[in-house]
Amino acid sequence: MQMSRKIINKLVPVLCLGLAATAIAGCSSDEMPKGSTKSAESTQPLSHLSYWKEMHKDAAAIMKSYGEITAIKEIEKNTGVTIDYQHPAQGQGGEQFNLMMASKSLPDVVEYSWNNYPGGAQKAIQDGKIIPLNDYLDDAPNFKKLLDENPEWRRQASTDKGDIIGFPFIRPVRKLQTHDGPVIRKDWLDKLGLPIPKTIDEWYTVLKAFKEKDPNGNGKADEIPIMIGAGELAFTGVFGIPNGFYHEGNTVKYGPIQPEYKQYLETMNRWYNEGLLDKDFAANDSKMYDAKMTGDQVGAAVMAVGGGLGRFMDLMEPKEPQFKLVATPYPTLKSGDKPIFGQMDNQIVGIFTAITGSNKHVAETVKFFDYFYSEEGRMIMNFGKEGVSYTMDNGYPKYTDSVMKNPDGLPLAQSLKKHVLSADAGPFLQDVRYMEQYAARPEQQEALTVWAEPSNENRMPPITIAREDNSRYASIMNDIDTYKNEMIVKFIMGSESLNKFDEYVATLKSMGIDEAIKMQQSGLERYNNR
Repeated sequence: MQMSRKIINKLVPVLCLGLAATAIAGCSSDEMPKGSTKSAESTQPLSHLSYWKEMHKDAAAIMKSYGEITAIKEIEKNTGVTIDYQHPAQGQGGEQFNLMMASKSLPDVVEYSWNNYPGGAQKAIQDGKIIPLNDYLDDAPNFKKLLDENPEWRRQASTDKGDIIGFPFIRPVRKLQTHDGPVIRKDWLDKLGLPIPKTIDEWYTVLKAFKEKDPNGNGKADEIPIMIGAGELAFTGVFGIPNGFYHEGNTVKYGPIQPEYKQYLETMNRWYNEGLLDKDFAANDSKMYDAKMTGDQVGAAVMAVGGGLGRFMDLMEPKEPQFKLVATPYPTLKSGDKPIFGQMDNQIVGIFTAITGSNKHVAETVKFFDYFYSEEGRMIMNFGKEGVSYTMDNGYPKYTDSVMKNPDGLPLAQSLKKHVLSADAGPFLQDVRYMEQYAARPEQQEALTVWAEPSNENRMPPITIAREDNSRYASIMNDIDTYKNEMIVKFIMGSESLNKFDEYVATLKSMGIDEAIKMQQSGLERYNNR
């Protein structure tokens, strides 16, 4: 059906959408851009589009619809297309998505992590829920150019059979892909005359000093040298493994059953026994975490560059001006070694705006979203409207004071969401100049550089489990994750002796971890062949 529709499309001229992108600017109903097509489903130009999208919690706090965002208003003005947003209730996205999929009538487009569809994105295509973009790339010259110039992006945006799932959210540079990492109290280090730790042994020395030398100066032994959760990548990575699947030479392995994982657990157990690791590491919630950070107790942690490092610096600056957090490199075993693992998103983050089988204007919808990937569309999505949310300063789009210093007192994360989607997600390329202003503190910019050092060469790409294996894989990993997480906590706290590590590994094998590894291996091979 898709091929016959495409053939028909090529036989009829299309009415111009009036998009402002260069490729189609200035056209009229009698003057069509080269390669233009018309959807067989409709002879009318696109004027309205129903769009299902989960709303970010920061946006939900200040608006009822993404149609209120400055950038979206500009997109609508420039294209003549009105977007009718449909947002599920907060916290009910997955449930409402499943209910929606059971319906025969869907919105025109749905933005979602489509590989989470039962059976994956390929099954969604087979079920007729979404239409792959392959046959419509001629209608999307900006988007097609990006895929042609970046074959890895195309691979990440496709199913194992090569079907392009939808229009992706793209983080094109490493500085946008890395946003979490280890931080430490620089003012405490300076007070004790200690350098920023780089190796695991240097970390131990620093944490012991934090524990014993009263760096917060209150005369009490109340310091928490480090506050991290069990299985934290920044410290499993010291030993060359993550807390999940990885590959070596395209051979898939599972970190928590490797001998190196025992070394990690031995280190954490020692830190816990000596009072270096927060005694509540397995029980901390966000309120406890914030209370300890703002209570001048915590010496080191792993956190986000904006919602962690920047937020706590902002909170503490008025009452404790000396409070200073800085990023540390991901630790290694030996001095001079390059970290292997660190937090890093994929360039295609897995969220796709997909055209559904209910859409009656497929070609026109493709052209509409192609505008988002044009230079003009990208500027709008990242910076909003010139003169309102940004101004140009020697060629640099600079957010206005109404964004950066919101007159209503909104935090930056919310103020940005009033105007742009760069702090959210959507069908466009995120711009690094957004991050340069969102993470504006020098300590934040330094963090984004320091945390980008790990090679991540053994990190798993965004593979998919075969549809026929999905249920079995989910069942295996649900049980394994539950057991593994319980045992990690017991090993660190010492309620289970590390002499039983081999028994723990044997139990994981009896629960099917080797079978799950084989499924991951097959997924990796299919991914490499896309």
